[in-house]
Amino acid sequence: MRLNGKIAIVTGAGSGFGAGIAERFAAEGARVACVDIDRSAAERVASGIGANAIAVAADVGAAADVEASVAETRERFGIPHILVNNAGTTHRNKPLLEVTEDEFDRVFRVNVKSIFHYVRTIAPLMRDQGGGVILNVSSTAALRPRPGLTWYNASKGAASLASKSLALELAPWKIRVNALCPVMGATALLEHFMGVPDTPENRDKFISTIPLGRMSRAEDIAAAALFLASDEAEFITGVDLPVDGGRTA
Repeated sequence: MRLNGKIAIVTGAGSGFGAGIAERFAAEGARVACVDIDRSAAERVASGIGANAIAVAADVGAAADVEASVAETRERFGIPHILVNNAGTTHRNKPLLEVTEDEFDRVFRVNVKSIFHYVRTIAPLMRDQGGGVILNVSSTAALRPRPGLTWYNASKGAASLASKSLALELAPWKIRVNALCPVMGATALLEHFMGVPDTPENRDKFISTIPLGRMSRAEDIAAAALFLASDEAEFITGVDLPVDGGRTA
């Protein structure tokens, strides 16, 4: 198994891409802390995985919660070898002048500040145990932005650029950092991304912009995350990996 003996923290693991990543990591031998602001959602995913998973409730934008989630993971499993900053949110697709300051703050708190908190907490632990892997879930929005999502796009641009800078700064500690850039998937945020009702007709309009002809799926993102987290990718750091069916080609 490709992650045998590894310990991973996956944020936003209560549903969508995060749940898919947590499940795939566990299937490949990892012990996984499923972190989510919704404890019941995290518990459902962890319960489905079994003994190799725990559910941890945390607000990823709050330093105290982040530190507590890492401490609980250490107590239950040990020092994490892998961190997946997957938790994310968006403002609804709409003209930029209609986005409120509260919406802006929430998007950057979840999509960017969470990375700040987790890296500050985990990087020293990874350093002291000889290295590790950090994956930040960015978006095709960082590479090929869509109109109506300017501040979401900007938050994912920050996640991608931070990943490159972190890769350089943490390389001496043998910590690899990469970003995954999924195209739109059928998650709970889909209607917010589209800015219109989630109907087959409206989905088709967005799917028409993806050359391979479908949205991303959790298993697509999980497979890419597994590769980057595994020893097979030991010489890969500082990359944005589009998982997008050709959207950014």
